Amino acid sequence: MDERQLRILRALGDLGSVSAVAEALHVTPSAVSQQLRLLQRSIPVPLTERAGRRVVLTDAGHALAAAAVEVEHAMARARQAVTEFAGQPDGDVSVAAFHSAASAFFPLLLRGLAGPRSPRLALADEDVAQDRFPALTRDHDLVLAHRLEHAPPWPRTVTSATLLREPLDVALPAGHPLAAEPVLSPRDVADQPWITVHEGFPLMATIEAIAVFADRRLDIVHRINDFTVAAEIVSAGGGLALMPRWTAPAHPDVVLRPLSGVRARRHIDVLHRPERTTRRAVRTVLAELHGAAARIQDRDTRHTAR
Repeated sequence: MDERQLRILRALGDLGSVSAVAEALHVTPSAVSQQLRLLQRSIPVPLTERAGRRVVLTDAGHALAAAAVEVEHAMARARQAVTEFAGQPDGDVSVAAFHSAASAFFPLLLRGLAGPRSPRLALADEDVAQDRFPALTRDHDLVLAHRLEHAPPWPRTVTSATLLREPLDVALPAGHPLAAEPVLSPRDVADQPWITVHEGFPLMATIEAIAVFADRRLDIVHRINDFTVAAEIVSAGGGLALMPRWTAPAHPDVVLRPLSGVRARRHIDVLHRPERTTRRAVRTVLAELHGAAARIQDRDTRHTAR
């Protein structure tokens, strides 16, 4: 039995005929009769009987109709509880992000949502290979993920929106001879030692593109996923690296130079399961993420203008 069938049984007890029930519920009489037959299949005793040309409830039917009142009341309370939960402005919201996005977005989120009726954030860093980001939406309301601009879109099992389209620059020591160049080509950097991310992470595709355009294999000497650590190794002369322009922390002894000839740009996307945004608190955090992305890009624009 289900709630709709019980509602029809109750209405039959109140109104006394199938046609009256159909009119009250805005359905056809045949639809009412079908639902009553389906309900009867799950009950071992007759619920209705003929009284002349009308179908009326038996004693068992009246007993079940009375119980249906309690069921409808309980369902109404359950729906109200869900509605109140979904509408809470200060509910708990979990956000996961890979390291550089966490470094850039998490402080802005915490400052922007510091009010007394703001959502309560639960933040987590998740540095995973690109194909594992969608699975994180099972455990987190919102997931910040990255992919290269020409990479395939995220699976349709998750909802996604792009927060930033971030350029990837070549990071090199401030005193390096190539630091004097305003723009670098793949041939300029192909004979240098390189610091890259581990296999399976999006930036590797750009590293491979540099090798293809330069027509030579790159000398990869270090595998570091954390851009802060990579910057320290660059500053110490350990090699060149690809760095995101806006979200990686600046290092005083490292300079960034644009790379020409390859599509060196990544998307920072926010992923979530569609049902998550039925909650007001999740929608609030999602809006704040978009605002934070605009501030990150605007901050870089002002810095460049100076």
